[in-house]
Amino acid sequence: MAKLTKEEIIASLKEMNVVELNELVKAVEEEFGVTAAAPVGVAAAPVEEEAAKGPTEVNLVLKSFGATKVQVIKAVQAITGLGLMDAKKLVDGAPCNIKEHISPVEAEEHKKALVAAGAEVEIK
Repeated sequence: MAKLTKEEIIASLKEMNVVELNELVKAVEEEFGVTAAAPVGVAAAPVEEEAAKGPTEVNLVLKSFGATKVQVIKAVQAITGLGLMDAKKLVDGAPCNIKEHISPVEAEEHKKALVAAGAEVEIK
């Protein structure tokens, strides 16, 4: 029997469907007494990928309140839970952080509310 090259083996694997590949894996496991389980080092890779996707905490920054200052003050008041005067002081101090160390999802929700009120907002 002629020895197959790596390229020939790979070419034949490409021609197999999923069921045939599964049967082949089981046969190889039985023949050689091994398992096709992923090594522990590979299992850690998804955690690293998650960290690379983006930050877990962000800051919501009010860059400017635009032409509709009253609506922006009300939106800031609703987001922060501050009183009317404190929310006004915060908006008057733009650019400033509205909320710090929040999840990116929460930041996006608050950003939508502030943009709808007429503010210019940034997530850092």
